[in-house]
Amino acid sequence: MFSFAAYSYPKSESFKEILFSSVIAGISIYLFLIVFQPFGTENFHHPYKYLLLFPYSIIFGGAFFLAGCSTIHFKEWNIGSELLKITAILFSSSIVSYFYNILFISHVTASFENYLYMFLYCLAVGIPISSIYILSRYIYLKTIHEKEADQISRHLADHSVSTENKDQQKLFISANNTKLEIQENHFICAQSMENYCLIYFSEYDQVKKLMIRTSLSHLLEQVQTDSIKRCHRSYIINLNRVKSLKGNAQGYKLSLPEIDFEIPVSRSFISTIIPKLQS
Repeated sequence: MFSFAAYSYPKSESFKEILFSSVIAGISIYLFLIVFQPFGTENFHHPYKYLLLFPYSIIFGGAFFLAGCSTIHFKEWNIGSELLKITAILFSSSIVSYFYNILFISHVTASFENYLYMFLYCLAVGIPISSIYILSRYIYLKTIHEKEADQISRHLADHSVSTENKDQQKLFISANNTKLEIQENHFICAQSMENYCLIYFSEYDQVKKLMIRTSLSHLLEQVQTDSIKRCHRSYIINLNRVKSLKGNAQGYKLSLPEIDFEIPVSRSFISTIIPKLQS
């Protein structure tokens, strides 16, 4: 159970995406209420019945939007985090829905018992819709990323060219007492390791490693070129050395023949990295 909750989940990383998903969630709640009319809704008779039910969609969609905006800057996100966010959405929605109900619809006396009923109603409606949202978004992103990764991998295989004949600039890397001078095409990648960076580069057709005491941001200032880019908070990569690409719901992973691990592409860097690989 805990291992499942720790599995990485792709959170929304733009206000446009959060707004769109919030509108869809709110509309889904409204459609559920008017189509199935649960919890005695079918016995509620009013000339403006459907108009009075519409604010519930605004309440749920608004809670969804605020929760998404409050978590947009979180770096680590997993299924457990997403479930906690959904729980907070349902809890806050139940409170606002309760006061809307007693003020404009049922006009019942405010009590904890009446709120408990509203909270259970929100759970009964919100959990199925939230589950569908989580699953459908995961499947959609997984399908899109896998398809695009396959296309780019074929493109890289069909247009594989040597970088040795291209005009290459020299990279001058220095940190503390360490100095390294290499050709741009000899740089493979760099990995952040707390206060250090591990640099992978080729020398006489062999892969070398060099650990230097510096931040990844400072290293990027020294090595960034048209082909050497940051693709993750912990990685810098030479895109000319990428040979294949894998896609999943979280994003993409880059494969280089010189190293035995895959390098992830953060969703915030997809708009920078993917077009470069496609060109």
